[in-house]
Amino acid sequence: MNSMTAFDNRLDQLISLDLGGRGVEQLFASAREQIGKPLVGAAADALLAVKPGDNVIVTTGSVSRAWLSPTIGENDGPAGLAAVVRALVLARNATCTVLIEETLRGPMEAILTEAGLTVLPYWQVVQANKDKSLATVCVESFPVTDEEAPKAANELLDSRQPSLLFSTERVGRNKNGIYYSMRGINYGMERARIDFVFDEALRRGIPTVAVGDGGNEIGMGLVNDAVQQVVKFGNEGSCECGGGIGAVTPADVLVTAACSNWGCYAIVAAMAAREKNARLLHTPDMEGRLLRRGVNVGLINSVEGITDANVDGIPFESHLAMTQLINTVVRTLLS
Repeated sequence: MNSMTAFDNRLDQLISLDLGGRGVEQLFASAREQIGKPLVGAAADALLAVKPGDNVIVTTGSVSRAWLSPTIGENDGPAGLAAVVRALVLARNATCTVLIEETLRGPMEAILTEAGLTVLPYWQVVQANKDKSLATVCVESFPVTDEEAPKAANELLDSRQPSLLFSTERVGRNKNGIYYSMRGINYGMERARIDFVFDEALRRGIPTVAVGDGGNEIGMGLVNDAVQQVVKFGNEGSCECGGGIGAVTPADVLVTAACSNWGCYAIVAAMAAREKNARLLHTPDMEGRLLRRGVNVGLINSVEGITDANVDGIPFESHLAMTQLINTVVRTLLS
């Protein structure tokens, strides 16, 4: 047995505590059966397989109230992605490109900056990585129509030749091509069709890792049967356009969590344990700074529909505590 397995199992169990009552524990069981080993560990191994300087395409961001405005994003996702990108840059000097809606670029860039990363155009990120002078990241937008997305996906993968794709809390379309919220509301308007990039990457055999908490995110196609059985609005006839909220796009590795941010923090902790590098960890102090920064740039607590530092309706203090618990699980491996 891998020496990390016991720690990976604890991380899996910790982040699967279903505080929001969404059925994530059943999704975890299904994903674990599909993957055949601890989810967090499998994700960490995939990320650490990236070679120095490799291109990695990452994404998050939910146009949370798309029917009102494409500028409203939620605070679950950006902080988690920032922690993962930071760890990839520090551990592997990876060249990371964040894909997101043009309307959400500003908030995403603010969160990445708060995490210690300098946001630059792609060619400058490549240059910085070559001389290892700066921790950097690139943020780019992606088309918002089904017609443009396939061509853009092919061009992006052709030009960047990424060694990995990573997604967290990024909604994917259901079997009828509809992007549904957890409440069964169609909110695909002005949404970047980034799931098309993952579909093409899977077709090409490029490794993909995804994190989700509700069943409607990229990666959840791996556990579609479980989504239909245990998630509210997950079954065929539960939404007005039909098909349920379940996203059809799978992933090679799917990490399920009660809150997607927690899944990211657990992956980063597993990376830190494998590298014996505490610098990779996402700390409670950083968590507090990122969630407060999210308030400053208008990211909302999507469950309660308010701009505050609570995420998915779970109190701010609980997120600090969860971050500490995640780090405590692996502390003995870092000494």
